[in-house]
Amino acid sequence: MHQSPASLRLACRSGEFQGQTAGQAPGFVQANLVILPRQHAKDFEDFCAANAAPCPLLEVTPPGVYEAKRLAPGSDLRRDLPRYRIWEAGELREEREDIVDLWTEDMQAFLLGCSFSWEDLLTSAGLTPRHIEDGRNVPMYNTDIDLRACGPFAGKMVVSMRPYKPQDVARVTEVTAAYPAAHGPPLHVGEPSDIGVLDCAIPDYGESVRIETGETPVFWACGVTPANALRSARLPLAITHAPGHMFVADVTNEELKAWTVPGEWKARPTQ
Repeated sequence: MHQSPASLRLACRSGEFQGQTAGQAPGFVQANLVILPRQHAKDFEDFCAANAAPCPLLEVTPPGVYEAKRLAPGSDLRRDLPRYRIWEAGELREEREDIVDLWTEDMQAFLLGCSFSWEDLLTSAGLTPRHIEDGRNVPMYNTDIDLRACGPFAGKMVVSMRPYKPQDVARVTEVTAAYPAAHGPPLHVGEPSDIGVLDCAIPDYGESVRIETGETPVFWACGVTPANALRSARLPLAITHAPGHMFVADVTNEELKAWTVPGEWKARPTQ
């Protein structure tokens, strides 16, 4: 395990580290990444503001700048994540370990809050997420929850899931609600079909985890959501992180508590 964000980013940059970042650099913020041509940047920024739960915007780089100056001075967003996804006309073309050859002076990067930022806090509270216990990627699912459209960006929300005992849900909610810049509290607790998730054993992204007897699935808005919006937009080129392979910042989780994001959202009422 890498203890510091800087050592993890350097390991990604050299190709030494290519795995999932859950549990790495505990105590530090992890972020989702979207990179777009400048002509689509304003619409995407508006989309994030309109859908703040799945897309809590932490930083936007100026055109051509690949350093996340607010989150991690000296970083290189072309090389400092373990795995990237390349999208063409809304279709996934490939996954790769760096995007140096694809970067142009016209590109802007968007860094969005991620639930991995508070997972170590749940672990410290004796509420370790199941996927961390089992050494797996968090399960993520497409839902029937509509996103607010902006320009070409639209689609359905993606959620992540962690199972808990009903008596632990209030504490889990308290811990995660302190981080609106990292998706905040659960979006839904209980029956998966109420939000369009048909089978928790078959995630659309990530890996399945055990749901033990007496546990209930707890769902959070997820930073893979922009991938759905990019598919809908069908841009000639877009770049994202691969699910579970995040950008790890120098900002601490404690510092993130004070960060707010534009827009507002309301959880779907329990059916």
